[in-house]
Amino acid sequence: MNPGVRLQDARLLLVTDPRPDLAARLAAAVRGGVDVVQLRDKRASREELLPLAVELKEICERAGALFTVNDDAELARLSNAHGVHLGQEDEPIASAREMLGPGVVIGRSVSSVEEAREAVREGADYLGVGTVYATPTKPEEAAAGPALLREISGAAVPVPWFAIGGVTLETAREVADAGAPGFAAVRAVLDAEDPATAARELHSFLADASRGRARA
Repeated sequence: MNPGVRLQDARLLLVTDPRPDLAARLAAAVRGGVDVVQLRDKRASREELLPLAVELKEICERAGALFTVNDDAELARLSNAHGVHLGQEDEPIASAREMLGPGVVIGRSVSSVEEAREAVREGADYLGVGTVYATPTKPEEAAAGPALLREISGAAVPVPWFAIGGVTLETAREVADAGAPGFAAVRAVLDAEDPATAARELHSFLADASRGRARA
């Protein structure tokens, strides 16, 4: 699998949170259509996360999904992940690229058109755009609302991007209609009774919005 090529078709990114049944729920989610998985656990050490990263990567590869890790390029290297996602306060994209090589995808979190354009100039392969709605995952982040998504969409950013922050089955239509080509979700998939069904339903909102834009 070529991560860069696979990324071009990606629409649904799942960000994980710590839970004892994560592997089983993730396996269901990728069966349901999750395209990219981002391992995120702010409390665990790299040594603690490495065995989990290896396990989750195997699950993703069997389903044809990309596996990335949050913040830690060294963990991405050790686990042979397909990519790493970096926040605004994390290391420069160039240093992560030097460590991981050209075949690995690198994402960057952005919250404005200016940050999006800067991330692309620095070599980001994809963007996480938000926070869109208030979310307990990042309570310190101010919610920008769908207006941010319309701004990013209007800026014609030349890499894939995913709206993140409070994207649920209840908010998904508004997010898609605001121009987001992809969703990043956490609880909407992992807390669902059936993660596979939740993933398919989220995908359907993106497909409907895409068809609507094509007809317009």
